[in-house]
Amino acid sequence: MGRPSKYTPDVAHKICELLSEGVPLREICRMEGMPYWRTVYLWMERDADLAAHIARAREAGYDALAEECLTIANTPMIGRITTDDGEKTTVREEDMLGHRKLQIETRLKLLAKWNPKKYGERLAVAGDAENPLKVEAELGAEKLLKAILENAQLNRQADQS
Repeated sequence: MGRPSKYTPDVAHKICELLSEGVPLREICRMEGMPYWRTVYLWMERDADLAAHIARAREAGYDALAEECLTIANTPMIGRITTDDGEKTTVREEDMLGHRKLQIETRLKLLAKWNPKKYGERLAVAGDAENPLKVEAELGAEKLLKAILENAQLNRQADQS
């Protein structure tokens, strides 16, 4: 027999609360007093209600990550850049735009993978009133059918000769 389970409603509630704030499950499970991440997945397999709560918490967490992207974009992150040309060392402070861009892009790419319907790229194919889209698949099918019928007719004529 293995170790006793750490499952309590309080632990499950805390996991859902942190997930809804955008904290990844594995990070939660590394916190003091939290179960191993595989244990949480076993709990979800055994308890459909818990699995549903976790799924809803993750959806809220995705929105929290999206909102966090706006905060990162709107908040300068000042960093120090040191240059040394061998004779003189220069230190200057400036906004770390590349770092902020990486943080935002990483979150957006993860959101697109985790919830593609809501955060993924969308391809819209549409026409307008002046230039409506036309589907000409039937025309190709008609040509194919005509070719098949002609081929069948030629085969019959060859068999009769």
